[in-house]
Amino acid sequence: MGNSCAKEHKTFKWTIDGFSSLLDKGWTCSSVFEFMGVRWCLMLNPKDRKRNDAKEHVSLKLMLMRTSVKPDTVIEAYFKFLIYDQNFGKHREHLGNHSFQAASTTSGTSCMIPLKKLKTSRFLVNNSCTFGIEFIKVATVKTSSPLETLFVTKMNVFNEAKVYTWKIEDYFALKNPSYSPKFEVGRYRWFIKMHPTSEGNHLSLFLNMKQRNDIPKDSGNLVEFTISIKDLENGKDKKSTGRFHFSNNAPSWGWRKFISLEDFKDKSKGYLIKGKCCVEAKVTIVGPSKKQ
Repeated sequence: MGNSCAKEHKTFKWTIDGFSSLLDKGWTCSSVFEFMGVRWCLMLNPKDRKRNDAKEHVSLKLMLMRTSVKPDTVIEAYFKFLIYDQNFGKHREHLGNHSFQAASTTSGTSCMIPLKKLKTSRFLVNNSCTFGIEFIKVATVKTSSPLETLFVTKMNVFNEAKVYTWKIEDYFALKNPSYSPKFEVGRYRWFIKMHPTSEGNHLSLFLNMKQRNDIPKDSGNLVEFTISIKDLENGKDKKSTGRFHFSNNAPSWGWRKFISLEDFKDKSKGYLIKGKCCVEAKVTIVGPSKKQ
């Protein structure tokens, strides 16, 4: 398989103001950025654990967006994960590589530094920390190098979780795809998209942000959300939780195979009763971000 590679390095930086607010949030995604003609995001877990190791580590991994994956295409990427030393420039580095393809869109996890050590290091200053990735070798198509700052806000009445319930009276009368009425969270309007997969054996559910012309192209919001299909009989809801950076450039995130249609239509599970079902979205704006 032939391809060409970039001679120059390309770096994406992700500064997180309010790092401590992410400690119990699991994996968090940066904004989507473009490099070599494909779209990526950097993923951070501040309390990851190695196998057979009780220590908590700050870990990074790289994800290729599915919209950038073409059938029968492999993207060989060589890169360097970084934590930036904000005082003396002695950054912490970890080399990585991965063959990205439709069946494997996420690199392996790199445990960068024990969390306990990070908290007392020069990498964390005033609860702010900067992570990054430097691409060394990928297919050619040059773009600008973005710098993103994520402002993690403290929970208050304006950014607390909001719950929207979509009551569907006749599932079998819905169009494919179907869209919920729009609802507002954090000055943005949102809606749920639902449709069967192309294979016809699963139900897909996605949270979508309505694009706004007054939002700068390089700005967005990190959002934590849970989508549920309510169990109308037994109270055992089917739910999934995710965290994604929504922007005009990337306004949708969710689960292509949220639930099998066999389970969804199984009367004993209570998700679909006489054509009625109920989908719920719990949405929290974690914080805005901006590329510079």
